[in-house]
Order: sequence, then structure tokens, then C-alpha cells
Amino acid sequence: MQLSIIFECILALGATAHGASLTTVTGWGSNPAGIQMSIYVPDALPVNPAIILALHQCGGSGQQFYGLTSLPYWANQYGYILIFPSSNGYCWDNHSPQSLTRNGGGDTESLAQQIQYAITTYNGDPNRVYAFGWSSGGSMVNNLAATYPDLFEAGAAYGGTPAGCFAGSGASTQFQPMTNTTCASGGIIKTPQQWGDYARNAYPGGYTGRRPRLQITNGGADTIINPQNHEEQLKQWSNVLGVSLTATNSNTPGQGYTQSIYGTGNKLVGYLIAGVDHLTPFWESRLLAFFGIP
Repeated sequence: MQLSIIFECILALGATAHGASLTTVTGWGSNPAGIQMSIYVPDALPVNPAIILALHQCGGSGQQFYGLTSLPYWANQYGYILIFPSSNGYCWDNHSPQSLTRNGGGDTESLAQQIQYAITTYNGDPNRVYAFGWSSGGSMVNNLAATYPDLFEAGAAYGGTPAGCFAGSGASTQFQPMTNTTCASGGIIKTPQQWGDYARNAYPGGYTGRRPRLQITNGGADTIINPQNHEEQLKQWSNVLGVSLTATNSNTPGQGYTQSIYGTGNKLVGYLIAGVDHLTPFWESRLLAFFGIP
């Protein structure tokens, strides 16, 4: 593991040294999916702060995910707000028509309401809203980018799958992303156009506005989410964002990483990490740099 990543893990353990703490929020919206909301607001909050939605893995919670990342530490330094939601099931709903459709009444709509609550309550900057997630949360980052592209400026998916990949598979009851593991095993392969249409169709009636920039990271030895999903995500968003692969760099930004740059890299970049299983390093300082924070 890179020394910088180890350093950030240590920072995560000390993030709560400040007065700010993770707080449970109620009454933030109609919440059709029945999910929960926790929020971390640093002591020193600038005018129009950025907002990051942090999405946990299968079997996790917002409170648990709060302890897995150094983002609260960096929030104290840079003054952004963190939302740590908790799903109403074992995994996020990355499979139902309700969640895979804008304003469909699923998890994506409830998560969008949490963002709107934070913008209104804390005068958050609507042009600096970001999504970050691991595993089921990484898949949800992709689905949010498809269903609410106007809400997010950028997203970062770790150990995730393309938007719509789990469509119709059903909810999980054990430590598997879904009971139907065809998507997780890398068995759903589509053309860039097909994947792109999946994402575009998540917003009924069409959408021609800004699309979120995306950073896609997967482990090359992942035994839960097959690494084929890394390529499928990049195929999807290269089509949606209208960018092509321009460079592939080995051991960048660290040993074992393969970096895939699309266009100039400011809209879409991929990282496949050789020898790494499902828990990929988050490397939050680089994540924040991609988001444009500070």
C-alpha cells in the first residue's frame, strides 16, 4: 500500500478530534425509499460549501462508512459538507425500475432529496455537489449520475458496476451485491452505445444539460465485482460524455495502477489496480483533486 494511502487511513481515525460530529437528520424530505440520513458539518463552514454524498457498501451503514474514510478529516481542512446515508436494505437499490428512473420513488429519489436538503439548509453550492461510493455504493454513484445528472458535478465509483447493470435482479439477502449475480460476475457486456442508452433512458423525456464527470476505480483481482465491470463502466460513460480513450499509463498514480484517460482526463478517468480485491484504496486526496476540492 502506498505511504500516502496509509497516511490517509491514519487521518480517518483522527477525524473526530474536532468539535464537529456525525449527526442523524430527520424530516429532510418525503423519503419514498425509507432510507436514513446522517450529516457531517465541519466547525468552520464557508459560504456556499461543497457537498459530498458518501455511499456505503452492502451490509454497511452511513455511520460505519464514516469510519472507513478520511473525508471527514479533509472536510475540517477544506470546509465541505458530508452526507452519510444508510440504505433501507442490505444493499442500495441498484436494481428496481423505481430506483433506476428519475423521480421513480426509489433510493435515487430519496438520495436526491438529501442533497436538496443540504443545499437549502446550509446554503450549499448546487454547482459543487459530488457523489462517492464503494461496492453497492459505487454502483449507486453510477445510477445517480444517470438518474440525476443535473444534481451532481462529479462522481467517484469504487468497486462498482455500470448504471442499470443490476436492472431486474432483485434485492440481496447475503454478502452478495444481488441474488442474481450476472452483473457482479461480469456477465453483462454491452456496446458503449447500449450502455449509454441505459444511462440516458434513466431520465425520461430526455436531458441535454451537464453530465457529471466520473472517476472509476476497481480492483484487478476483485472476487465480488468482476473487473470486467471496470471496462463496462468506462464504455458507458465514454459514450455518454462523448470522450474517447487517449492514453493508458502503467503504475500511475501508484504501483500496480493502470490509468485510463479519456479525452483530457477532466471528464472521465479509470483506475484498475492489479492484485487488489474488492476493498480498493480510496486515496481521498486524489479523489478530492478530481472533484476540484479545494
